[in-house]
Amino acid sequence: MKEIIIATENTGKLEEIKSLLGDTFDKFYCLKDFEEKISIDEDSPLYVANALKKARKVGDRFGIPTLADDSGLEVEALQGRPGVYSSRYGKNDDERIARLLAELKDVPWKQRMAAFKAYLVFYMPEQERCYLFYGELRGYIGFEKHGVKGFGYDPLFYVPECNQYLAEMEMGEKNALSHRGKALLALKDFLNVDFFRSPRFLNL
Repeated sequence: MKEIIIATENTGKLEEIKSLLGDTFDKFYCLKDFEEKISIDEDSPLYVANALKKARKVGDRFGIPTLADDSGLEVEALQGRPGVYSSRYGKNDDERIARLLAELKDVPWKQRMAAFKAYLVFYMPEQERCYLFYGELRGYIGFEKHGVKGFGYDPLFYVPECNQYLAEMEMGEKNALSHRGKALLALKDFLNVDFFRSPRFLNL
């Protein structure tokens, strides 16, 4: 049986990942599935360092291949904020969205450019190997929330080529173009085509 731990307690993120990797792994776990709670201090200013830390700590503790990601929203008018601190911009999604909108209150549409970035680390504890995958999505931050799907900043993120906000998209549509979806598709291709010879990974 092919098992994998998704190193998150975010149910929205877990469902996105399962929807893309459901035919690659037989069993999915998240951090909520274990009685033992793993404390991970995401204290690095670098996405990749935080993802590596999570993947290695969880994978080594439970001895199961682990996927961890660190992702964030970078807004040009805010000099890249909230960036690596995106999930800590408030206590919940509503607070994070409200803070972002307040900081962009007087910023016109053309200057509200932003990018979602995702760094995924797939760790195999038996081999002590990590593989890194990256995805990015560019768009704009709206003036108010749109749609009820997705999670996080999805209701604010407008994708010009689709003329939609991420929270207005069905999961399959979103996964085909989102930052995390692109990284996950690269991981899936790597695992399904040729695990050790694919050019789509970095061995760290």
